[in-house]
Amino acid sequence: MSILHTVNKSPFDRNSLESCVRLAAKGGAVLMIEDGVYGAMKGTSKSDMVSNAMKDLTFYVLGPDLKARGVDEGKLIDGVKVVDYSGFVNLTVENDKVQNWL
Repeated sequence: MSILHTVNKSPFDRNSLESCVRLAAKGGAVLMIEDGVYGAMKGTSKSDMVSNAMKDLTFYVLGPDLKARGVDEGKLIDGVKVVDYSGFVNLTVENDKVQNWL
């Protein structure tokens, strides 16, 4: 059973992303939205955690939320995929469940 995990809090304010990565099953997908997009940036204290988790999980960020926060796609960890709202909907359909991390 595949699960889409959504993280909407900054990993620098809350431990939602860390908990998600630690507990998500292999083959799952993680979509970072709202302030959660900061977890996808390279060169931060969370970058290695996300990069290491990529062997088991697929990571996405919501493009409009990147843009709203002034984050250039070039600042993302290699391998993180950018999706638009249609892509967000597709991820919810492609996965059996959605788990929100608050």
